[in-house]
Amino acid sequence: MAAPSPLTISSATFAKLSPHPYLLANLQPPDSSTPSARTNGRQPAQTRPYNINTSSLSHAHGSAVVRTGDATVICGVRGETLLTTQIPNYRPPQDDSSGSDELRDYDLLVPNVELATGSAPNFLPGVPPTTLAQTLSTRLFSLMHTSKLLNAEDLRIYQDDLNIEGGSEEENESGEGEKEIKAYWVLYIDVLFISFDGNPFDVAWAAILAALRDTKLPHAYWDVDREMVLCSREETPPLKIRGLPVACTAAVFTAKERQKKGTGQFWILADPDRLEQSLCDETVTMVIDCTEGETRVLAISKNGGTVVGPGLMKELAPIAEARWKEFRAVLR
Repeated sequence: MAAPSPLTISSATFAKLSPHPYLLANLQPPDSSTPSARTNGRQPAQTRPYNINTSSLSHAHGSAVVRTGDATVICGVRGETLLTTQIPNYRPPQDDSSGSDELRDYDLLVPNVELATGSAPNFLPGVPPTTLAQTLSTRLFSLMHTSKLLNAEDLRIYQDDLNIEGGSEEENESGEGEKEIKAYWVLYIDVLFISFDGNPFDVAWAAILAALRDTKLPHAYWDVDREMVLCSREETPPLKIRGLPVACTAAVFTAKERQKKGTGQFWILADPDRLEQSLCDETVTMVIDCTEGETRVLAISKNGGTVVGPGLMKELAPIAEARWKEFRAVLR
């Protein structure tokens, strides 16, 4: 009688039946000489490289397609004019204002996130916007304002009194005619996930950065005779971007699925994919900018868990700096 063969299953079946033990077996190999690795072959602190292609949409003022791993996002930016007469309770800005209040008060930046049907198994057709899409839109909206990425001055449309026929001779001689704001550019920033593979905030923010750097708005001015905004087809200056804030997200994977505070072993997984993010209860996102030669932390957000503290934040900073250098190199 032949001896019964031992029961074996493939790694793909093991991952589907017991995803948490499968990831733990890769991060904690039985042989101490084998380095700790994730199921996707990356090291715990290793991120997925960016692949960026700009000017992908022909009918947008700026666009970009960003791919990292199996995640693909397309972002389009389109500008529309908004007259100041259409803004309730509009007040002209003061001379010393930075313009950040204008961007937020008049909703000059309008991000929208859509998770396309088929981008992931849990995104079904014919359903209202998911909680994840609305949360991403809110976080992106908040970061665009807190990072001071844009200046309201670049979105203002003026009426220059010096160009009005019949202007006073004193103004023409002195050249100090007052400029009156007649309208604003409103930027509609649409982010579409074609393929979803975890860590959606980082890739969505990368797509927005690349699309805004690609945005070219036509020169707009207020025509006094026609009483409307006109745009020049010849002058399309690029949109000015302040700095280069880059987001880096890491997830905390614990050895036990329900681990008590301060006990057990854990791993910090940078740039988690969809499987890893579903197995982690704690994530932290750090937004940094190194354009001025020093690392500036613009924002830190943490969700769930009790593992990440000041010590682990310091460990995440070098990973975020490496992520920033990688993103800057891809944009050039």
